[in-house]
Amino acid sequence: MKKISTGVLVAAIALGTTTQVLAGNKDRTGQAGASELLINPWGQSTGVFGMNTAQVRGVDAMKTNIAGLAFVNKTELGASYSLFLRGSNIGVNNLGFAQKMGKNSGTLGVNIMALSMGEITITDYNNPTGTSGVYKPQLFNMQVGYAKSFSKTIHAGVGATFVSEQISNVKASGLAFEAGIQYVTGKRDNFHFGITLRNIGTNMRFAGSGFSTENIAAQGEYPMNTLVPAEKFEMPTYLNFGVAYDFYLDETNQPATDAQATDAAAAIPKHRVTPMANFTSNSFNNDFLGLGVEYSYKEMFMLRGAYRYEKNIGTANSTTMYTGISAGATVQTRIGETGPMLAIDYSFRPTQRPATGVHVFSLRFIR
Repeated sequence: MKKISTGVLVAAIALGTTTQVLAGNKDRTGQAGASELLINPWGQSTGVFGMNTAQVRGVDAMKTNIAGLAFVNKTELGASYSLFLRGSNIGVNNLGFAQKMGKNSGTLGVNIMALSMGEITITDYNNPTGTSGVYKPQLFNMQVGYAKSFSKTIHAGVGATFVSEQISNVKASGLAFEAGIQYVTGKRDNFHFGITLRNIGTNMRFAGSGFSTENIAAQGEYPMNTLVPAEKFEMPTYLNFGVAYDFYLDETNQPATDAQATDAAAAIPKHRVTPMANFTSNSFNNDFLGLGVEYSYKEMFMLRGAYRYEKNIGTANSTTMYTGISAGATVQTRIGETGPMLAIDYSFRPTQRPATGVHVFSLRFIR
């Protein structure tokens, strides 16, 4: 009862902050900064547009629902690369690590993500066509999270992310926080519910010599430098709800692996189909509503797909580059009899303009 009460307390703390998020003013759409915090770099969850809030597991959970980090049995290491809009030179490099702290302790995770945008031509008032060289934007964030199973059914986690954005003469930094809960029940632990609140943090403000301009003094003929202050901006906060249910298509059970169960004696079916539903309330963007499904064969081969709807999607007034469709696959197998599980994930999300899509590739080692 003590463990369950602790889990309920964590849930109450997370839910107690939702009022502000749900009261987001849609007139401020697009006015938040640090939008890279909305990027999910993992191939497994992006295959369903992050709608696996209720049942995401491992390092993948750090960018979807931090509570899923609690299901790491020992150690998990992952790396991923996202190719945005082929030909745009935009890529996302990501590295994640999770370690179980003890048999009855929680799991500590670290995720590092950096965006690469190639070289951009420098332009200014006197050189509008760009004859002053090039610069490379640097967008970086490092996330630290902790999750714990308070009982067989309640799992919760918290995390903090340091955000840094800069070019050669302008930079900004901030700190964002998140919390998440997963609830598992049912005869075979096949009903999943998840909720997460992400990116509540400090305001950010750009500063640096790039905001300095040279003017002529109002009284006199001498030049003077004027520093123009920038306005603060908020983090892209959102609240996400998800539900999922596992349907087992046969009664032929296979031995479980560390990648699929926290109990080594558990058994998994040969075929599994998991439909899922998800709702996201964004403070500075349109809300999302979507459905997804995942099929698994012996938890070694998985196919998944989803559709995410938001206001005006697919029209000329759309505020998103996506069409709403996503698809992905996972292949995983154990290396040797006692080696780690090797998992390869891939996802694709088609885009409207330009129609080159977003490809995500992930590699995970699980013990």
